[in-house]
Amino acid sequence: MTSIALIPWILWLTFSLPSKHVAHHYDLAWVGFDIALAAMFALTARAGWVRSPALAPLSAATAAMLVCDAWFDITTSTPGEHLEAVLQAALAELPLAAICGWVAYDVERAHASVSRLLQRP
Repeated sequence: MTSIALIPWILWLTFSLPSKHVAHHYDLAWVGFDIALAAMFALTARAGWVRSPALAPLSAATAAMLVCDAWFDITTSTPGEHLEAVLQAALAELPLAAICGWVAYDVERAHASVSRLLQRP
């Protein structure tokens, strides 16, 4: 039901927002997001290492952040940056998001994989 309620809001934004906007603190927004993403990677890795029940939600949140990162990198890139943004999304952000999504979906198999890695000499 909430998704249907968003339709008028999306339509309003579609016709009211400018296609170009200069943002104050653009650099701070991206640096802050990347710091948060790095923290999520660290928390997800630690949760996997210690076999925490928090692994699934942390991994899902990291996947969501990676998809958002790819989306905003591509949609906010200048024409000269667009190819780099698309390649970064295709070769790094989205594959990592897929791995995080798999971990969130099949956390028991992910825990077993970590256990096997730790047992190897």
